[in-house]
Amino acid sequence: MTLNIRKKLLVASTALIAFVPGAFAQSALDKYTPVTAEVLANPPAGDWIQFRRTFDNQGYSTLDQINKDTVKNLELAWAWPMADTGIQETVPLIHDGVMFLQTSNAIVEALDAKTGDLLWTYRHVLPEMPASWSYQANQARRQKNSIALAGDKVILTTPDAKLVALDVKTGKIAWEQQVLDWKKGYSYTVGPLIVDDKIISAISGCSIAGTAGGCYIMAHDLNTGKELWRFNTIDDPENPKQQESWGDVPAENRWGGTPWTTGSYDPELGLTYWGVGMPGPYAQLIRGSGDGAVLYTNSTLALDVKTGKLKWYYQHLPEDNWDLDSPFERILVDQKVDGKDHKLLISVPGKNGIAFALDRETGKYLWHKDTIFQNVVSKIDADGTVHINKDLVPTAVGQPVHVCSSVSGGKLWQVGTYSPNTQTYYVPLTEACNDVTPTQSEFTAGNAVGSVTFGPRVLPEGQDKAGLFEALSINPTQGDHAWQVRQRVAPTSSMISTAGGLVFGGDAARYIKAFDDKSGDVLWEQRLNAPIGGSPVTYEIDGEQYLAVPTGYSNSASSIASAFPESPLPNGNGNSIFVFKLKKDAK
Repeated sequence: MTLNIRKKLLVASTALIAFVPGAFAQSALDKYTPVTAEVLANPPAGDWIQFRRTFDNQGYSTLDQINKDTVKNLELAWAWPMADTGIQETVPLIHDGVMFLQTSNAIVEALDAKTGDLLWTYRHVLPEMPASWSYQANQARRQKNSIALAGDKVILTTPDAKLVALDVKTGKIAWEQQVLDWKKGYSYTVGPLIVDDKIISAISGCSIAGTAGGCYIMAHDLNTGKELWRFNTIDDPENPKQQESWGDVPAENRWGGTPWTTGSYDPELGLTYWGVGMPGPYAQLIRGSGDGAVLYTNSTLALDVKTGKLKWYYQHLPEDNWDLDSPFERILVDQKVDGKDHKLLISVPGKNGIAFALDRETGKYLWHKDTIFQNVVSKIDADGTVHINKDLVPTAVGQPVHVCSSVSGGKLWQVGTYSPNTQTYYVPLTEACNDVTPTQSEFTAGNAVGSVTFGPRVLPEGQDKAGLFEALSINPTQGDHAWQVRQRVAPTSSMISTAGGLVFGGDAARYIKAFDDKSGDVLWEQRLNAPIGGSPVTYEIDGEQYLAVPTGYSNSASSIASAFPESPLPNGNGNSIFVFKLKKDAK
């Protein structure tokens, strides 16, 4: 089937794929109110209204009905099988008693968040890709938090590089915008950030053969989809230092720099903060950049939300040769110390597991802290300059180097959480190492330009536990280990913290766990049908607090599974959502 035919089918099939709910479920949508800019800035305590609930990406809820004393009384309220298979990295959104759940291949479902009844389903019609485009096809199966709420719309980012606005009451298309050319390899894997009248989004697919020269953070008009500005993460003509950092590699031969985790936003400063991934090809020997830092890969970018202009940047890992990219969550923290206000940005941005704190007004480096074992960064100077271990830079095609952490270790897409109550950052981490060997390979359409091979993932010498739940005490001058919980299996979900003194996270052994936020003690755990995936969220309806837990397959579960053979992964996909609440007689 050709793309043109599919486009015609899209209009004709919308009415079929948008399920019109019966009277039994309509009441949840009847009560739905628009998500205004004010609501996004100050969300109701009972809602989980965006990626990490609030603009600061803290992943913290003020709800406390489920707490250290009551968590043992959680029971299943309802469950729901997701609409498709694929890698499960979803974040359910809840507003006014309606849950919006996106799954792989750009499917969105609206559910009654109290009962689990289906309200409507939207299935995006994707173009048919050649079978040889294996990497690009996989992008459609690994969508993360690809929706946002704004006004009376659900904003969806799609694997074929579109923005789609859905009517919140029906799931029908209100407008759609083709942002970039999917035939070159561009796609969306993460959802947007809604700021006032703007959709701020970041494209993926920037390591695919056809996307050389450009990887973008963009802003579009919320009402029309019209582009307002874009920032190129690998080509900034306004910064000579950025251009020089690629050596003799011209812009049209650069790859990478994918900002594939949704950014945060400081309304007071008018800045949005995004992490950027690794350069491509992965080895400098193949990409031709010499010992240049290859900006702005593995960096934090602070952009003006009105213009898209760069305010500052900080590079966490220059000269990456190992696919240890650093695009993960940037969390905004305000602290008052000795009567002085401090505006921090904290993150474990990349796979080497090093935690950083920056001044988010200026980008000034404040401190760093190692978590898992890593051997790629040899030192970080007092001014924040990062030095890599030159012994791990391959000098010949076919020469392996043993790197810790691995391509699928350290800090991955699973998001950490910050609790203002404890002033602690809770992070899911994986101990892992692997050999990385440069190769000379042909770049083909729809496939990555990595040009390396990765050996089996193994644990660091002397380590027998792959999983680490890390609690870092945060202040403007240093980060200290508050507690660590090590376990054999790897963590596979994002984490959230609550005013009830709890931190929730899950693992490859299919356990969702509630940790005591001050001690790390496990106060409750429940084994489910598949590895815990995506992000748990919590919300409240009619005075009852709920905990929603997505499950399903992810690369995080399988990549280091050989390190814990006593906990085999299930054969099935298992993508589901489980929702818990307290027993009525136990509150």
